[in-house]
Amino acid sequence: MDLHNRWGENLEKEGGLLGPDGQPLASSPQTPKEESTPQTEPQLDFFNYIASLGFQTMIFLGEMPNPITNQVEKNLKQAKFLIDTLIILRDKTKGNLSKEEDDLLNGSIYELQMRYVDLSKKAP
Repeated sequence: MDLHNRWGENLEKEGGLLGPDGQPLASSPQTPKEESTPQTEPQLDFFNYIASLGFQTMIFLGEMPNPITNQVEKNLKQAKFLIDTLIILRDKTKGNLSKEEDDLLNGSIYELQMRYVDLSKKAP
């Protein structure tokens, strides 16, 4: 994978990445990718971003296991923070989304808020 900075310069050919101290970061050895199984990186778009925030919220609501620990964990404070983040995104992008994007965002907020309210009522 070629890394480029915001000016289009190839970072690997032109000295690599720099750390906060301005010194080059040590490059990690890259393992060759298998030719027989091409891997596609997830596309970075609004749908995937909203879905990732929704999945994180579901994890904090205890609706699905944490993929790192494989344990179900509840953190309602963090879930509320993510729901509020989605609401801010909705407010800031109003009028700039396609109908599908708007529907996804509004539907996600509604479903997550309903689950949050249900769990909040059950919490001690």
